[in-house]
Amino acid sequence: MATPAFDRVKRNGQHFTPQALAEFLAQRVVDQLPRGRSLRIIDPACGDGELLLAANSVLSAEGWEVAELVGCELDPAVAAEAEARMSGVIQGKVHVGDFLELAEDTDAYGLFDLVITNPPYVRTQVLGAELSNALAARFGLKGRVDLTHAFVNLSTRLLNSSGTLALLCSNRFLTTKAGENIRRVLDSDFTVREIYDLGDTKLFKAAVLPAVVIAGKKTEDADASEGTRFSRVYEAADLTAEKEVSSVLESITIGASGVVSVEGKSYKIESGSLARGASGDPWGLRTEESAQWLNGIAEGTWKTFGEIAKTRVGIKTTADAVFIGDDWEDLPPDRRPESEILLPLVTHGSVRPWSISNESATRVLYPYDLGKVKRELLPMTAFPKAMAYLLRHEERLRGRKYVVEGGRQWFEIWVPQRPALWAQPKIVFPDISEEARFALDTSGSVVNGDCYWISFADLPSEDIGFLMLAVGNSKMGLRFYDTVCGNKLYSGSRRWITQYVDRLPLPDPSNPAAVRAIGLARELSETPWGTEAAEKLRSRIESALEEAFSAEPDRAPSDGQPDHGIPSPGMAQESLF
Repeated sequence: MATPAFDRVKRNGQHFTPQALAEFLAQRVVDQLPRGRSLRIIDPACGDGELLLAANSVLSAEGWEVAELVGCELDPAVAAEAEARMSGVIQGKVHVGDFLELAEDTDAYGLFDLVITNPPYVRTQVLGAELSNALAARFGLKGRVDLTHAFVNLSTRLLNSSGTLALLCSNRFLTTKAGENIRRVLDSDFTVREIYDLGDTKLFKAAVLPAVVIAGKKTEDADASEGTRFSRVYEAADLTAEKEVSSVLESITIGASGVVSVEGKSYKIESGSLARGASGDPWGLRTEESAQWLNGIAEGTWKTFGEIAKTRVGIKTTADAVFIGDDWEDLPPDRRPESEILLPLVTHGSVRPWSISNESATRVLYPYDLGKVKRELLPMTAFPKAMAYLLRHEERLRGRKYVVEGGRQWFEIWVPQRPALWAQPKIVFPDISEEARFALDTSGSVVNGDCYWISFADLPSEDIGFLMLAVGNSKMGLRFYDTVCGNKLYSGSRRWITQYVDRLPLPDPSNPAAVRAIGLARELSETPWGTEAAEKLRSRIESALEEAFSAEPDRAPSDGQPDHGIPSPGMAQESLF
């Protein structure tokens, strides 16, 4: 049974701010606030009041007069605790209730000089469709909504013309599609001064990785050319620290770059400016070195993965314990589904760079016609043992009401993907992995929902598929991901979702160096993993790709000649399939 504290975190997104992090936010606004006025400060999700107290302490010590602290808190007991903490320090008021409802009349609060807040992070799955849709309509939000998006929108209305926002939130807003809801408001309504991606530093107990944004209310005379300071820090266990420091926050405050050690752990700090890109693109870190390198890659890019391929997520059964297992043979013969309907399943654990491990015994009960592109159930009367097995789990499977409401049979897989494509060669890669793991699968296996896949059937040629494998598994591809996408999780893991992988670049496949990389990728896909021969091939691929991207691609046909971006049959090597 969940404890009250855990339930509060899950439902309301409450993760109270540690004192050191609260003081860091307060210190970052010192140079942003105008002198000569008494400050009004609000935290729309104040929790126990730590951010408000930190703002009062830091700003008072720096010579400001803090006139009023205002908070909002959904939990009455926590609100009472916050008000009690503030009562001994300064005039403070905590409004009890849902800020999104209380703020229907923002005039009742007046305007503030500082909004300092760690808003609740509650995603669509927990909010529910009705509330998510209501928030989307009210605030003009798109995609997967969380409460943070609404709080940032309302912050604009709470600030006076020279006000400042000090925001602590999930760093996901920097890189995800849903994060565009926050990026759009920050772009349109604020002048963003500083961003700190605190990565996997564990400065915060929340499951999400934190980021700090310091932004001023945008004015008509705002300098559009003014850059945004951007620093990020992640644990780097494999790097040797250059110096010992007392805290990560201290190092990023002074704009340091390099590897530091804090209490025996190494952290890599990178500092530069914010790279925004085109509308909707992720936000990332720009340094002079990275900008020069990316310009070179851009000049040598023919197309991106997303322009040439369709990336799909694997199947989603929504009842894995029923459909997926590695112990089917242990079932009694009369309750063991027919072997024809139990298909091999590729999961994240069986995917390694270049190839799929054949050690996994995991199979999925897959009741669909493999000759059809779109899902079509097999005649289950031909599979009585499979049907008997499913009937033993009928109550659980019928509990997935959305399956039946979606016009399916109660025993179907929720997302079965494209049955006929499983037999085609495909590139498979896990959703989450520390290093790039793009593997070629020719076994006809089904792909699980913890992986993504690209069918060779959707590509212009096999050669393009092998070029994608070469780029995806390369050091260059990893560097591109970190520079442009940069969505790291704890312990250096990366998210390899469609919106990031689609951005990976491809050199002109007709370039001699690219042709060489394609041939080497074919050879490596058949070479035993971890052998000296495999390592030599990887090294040669890296060199070939470096050369391929240094050449300007033929992006479009000219003079009525064929588009050499797609290799001709004579150029391609003998097919493996």
